[in-house]
Amino acid sequence: MLESLLLNFLILLLPVLAYLIFFEDRFYQYVLRMPVVVLLAAISMVLSMSFPIHLESGFIFDLRLIPLIMVALYGGYKYAFILYLVLISYRCLIIGGDGSIQAFLYNTALFPFITLWSNKFRQLEPRSRICLAGVIAFFSILFYLITLAPQIPLNQEFWLLVIHSLTTYFFMTIILMFLIEKIIANVKAREAFLHTERFHIISELSASVAHEIRNPLTVTNGFLQLLRESNEIPQKEKEYIHFSLQELNRAEQIVSDFLAFSKPQSENMVLSNFKEEVEYTKNILLPYAHMHHVEIQLSFKNSLLKKYDKNQIQQCLINLCKNGIEAMKEIGGTLMIAVSGRKNQIIIAIKDNGIGMTEDEISWLGKPYYSTKKHGTGLGMLMVYSTIHKMKGTIKVDSEKGKGTTFTLIIPV
Repeated sequence: MLESLLLNFLILLLPVLAYLIFFEDRFYQYVLRMPVVVLLAAISMVLSMSFPIHLESGFIFDLRLIPLIMVALYGGYKYAFILYLVLISYRCLIIGGDGSIQAFLYNTALFPFITLWSNKFRQLEPRSRICLAGVIAFFSILFYLITLAPQIPLNQEFWLLVIHSLTTYFFMTIILMFLIEKIIANVKAREAFLHTERFHIISELSASVAHEIRNPLTVTNGFLQLLRESNEIPQKEKEYIHFSLQELNRAEQIVSDFLAFSKPQSENMVLSNFKEEVEYTKNILLPYAHMHHVEIQLSFKNSLLKKYDKNQIQQCLINLCKNGIEAMKEIGGTLMIAVSGRKNQIIIAIKDNGIGMTEDEISWLGKPYYSTKKHGTGLGMLMVYSTIHKMKGTIKVDSEKGKGTTFTLIIPV
């Protein structure tokens, strides 16, 4: 029994190890990239059924449900259904024999029960996810044993099967969940470290470089304006000057964006509840919103105070709200700005019903020079992420293509 138990444990570890070795750097987003995980889980499930655990009493059982539970909780019913088909096909068509019909009925009844927990599961903290997965695995095998009880004698051998299967399923699931959550935590920590390094470098370089570039740009702009007003230059050549001035203005805007990455300035620091900043953002963007047939609604319910650079926060909110308005400029709509206090956190939610983003587009937000807009530089969103990062806050993005986007800024007090 110990030999077959260790073999099954190794079989369940294979997907985790394979992902960790070959796919971690390339395929991580919020959870493990599900197509890869489904393939690895299917292999693990088939191997588990091929090499079951043999008890001394003569009973055998396997750990086929654990990969199904993992995929159902992390990926939802769409990916779990693929594993369900693999399980049913291999058990009923390949292995066959006695109990095939019972296995089909049991797994068909169990499948919706597991997938119902998926949305709730993904909203929990890591420790709660581990516990929930263990409890679901425990009750899943308990349900199977209850259905099995009327068909066999309830003797000592049966109760040994109950004890071994329940404990094995529970502790195996807990161990595997711990490893998976550790992988997710490590990847998040690495991403946070890379963001920290990126923001630190930008903050150090942006102020000095931007100031040095702005001086010659200003001088050049002045000379070009003088040339444009000269009567000795032909009209055709004045058009070239006009284009040059446009490009200079664009360059100055990029330099201004870089200046926003500098460290918070002491003369701009305030201790406030964000009310003045969000009202300023709404008022300054109202004409721009009306031009695009967008209504701005503001809800403020916060009494918590935070120390921050007033100018940087205003620019941060303007960037987010302006992006939201531009996402609705083709169809119009409503931009919702909601500020609330919750325990020791200030929550700022900015919601639009515009074009939305895909998961890949969301994962690239905050990267230098990445923008979903045709002529965007990406520096606006980089400034947003940099500002919130300096306040020890986090940004949560919920978006669906064609339905809109919600940016939630979570700022600790």
